Amino acid sequence: MSKLLADKWSRRKEKFRRSWDKVIFNAFLHPQTSAQHKDVLWTAEFALFHAGDHESADLCLKSSCPIIRQGWELKASTELKYRALLKDFTDERILIHVPDPVHSPAGYSLFTNLAESLSFIGVPTRTLAWEEPLAEVFAQFSPSTLLTSDHTEYLSRINWKAVSDYKQQSRLRVGLTASLEAYGNTPLAGRLDWAKRNGVDFFYSFRDEDYVNNREEYASFMGHGFKIVFIPFGANILHYYPVAGFERDLDFVLIATRKSEHASYLRSISNKYCGFIDGPGWRHAPGFSFNRARDRYIYARAKVGLNVHLPEQIQWPCELNERTYQLAACGVPQLIDHPRLIDKLFSKNAFFVADSVTQYKKMFREIMADPQKAEHRALTAQREAFDQHNTFLRAHRFVQQLNGL
Repeated sequence: MSKLLADKWSRRKEKFRRSWDKVIFNAFLHPQTSAQHKDVLWTAEFALFHAGDHESADLCLKSSCPIIRQGWELKASTELKYRALLKDFTDERILIHVPDPVHSPAGYSLFTNLAESLSFIGVPTRTLAWEEPLAEVFAQFSPSTLLTSDHTEYLSRINWKAVSDYKQQSRLRVGLTASLEAYGNTPLAGRLDWAKRNGVDFFYSFRDEDYVNNREEYASFMGHGFKIVFIPFGANILHYYPVAGFERDLDFVLIATRKSEHASYLRSISNKYCGFIDGPGWRHAPGFSFNRARDRYIYARAKVGLNVHLPEQIQWPCELNERTYQLAACGVPQLIDHPRLIDKLFSKNAFFVADSVTQYKKMFREIMADPQKAEHRALTAQREAFDQHNTFLRAHRFVQQLNGL
């Protein structure tokens, strides 16, 4: 069989497998999970509208729940440490290209979290909307750094003549994401040549620094004269923290774009237990709308936060998804597969980490049977997320790296 035919057959089998997984998974979804979906969303939105009833410092610091008390103590001390930290110590003005959440919920989340965190620590920061005229923004905001993504969906929306014109009269550094061909992007050599011709100054990565430095494919960036700076994912504690006034009445919660990896891990849990699943691609949850502020009210009701990573995150110690940090900051006991980076970033007793689908199912039952143990691990993960993995810290280190370019 020719390589062309083999690739075509492989893609056809994968498409069939994904379709079959979707049919099987939805067939075994607990009926109450589907039936209560809208009510869970409505309850969270109503609570957010009345946030004062759930988020006053006095109420939360006196809560009988140790997760709520600890979360609010950590939130207060972390915000005090980082608020306006760089206000009088940097002349950076950062413009960040942000996709529409309908187009890319993940992209909207990570770039908005970065923008908010930079602003919080005192760095003037503005977001550039998906279709916003760049020349006008340059005139209004006068950025010193522009961040966008090395992907045609982003690059095609940037007016590169406006970039060139602005650079002739003002200091501007342009940064793109350091994306490999292995991630599904186009061949790297051509993109690096294009970057040289169009005034790109550096690349940045959301992936772990050691991983980037040890994976040989990244050497091409340095070979073309580019430096890579790092902005790992983290917990944006402006949105993700525990709230008061809820019972943990949902057996599990998963808020994520539907991936084929979810089917095998979730099937035997989702058919026996009643929980909440939401995100793009789930058949029982059409019309998904991205809302970080609302999600903490849903997480407050979860006995278990389910988390499943992409194959590359299991194979390589490259990154943890944002959900890992968000669930931890909210104090949700987290059941997670085994992304390789987790052993480096979190302590052994922060999560319930499963090395197989069978162990994942077993650990879910363990959490349900021993809520005290689950609470202890949630407290550990919450401390580590606030202390070591908050997005204020990530933003601060990013600015330090910019200063070193």
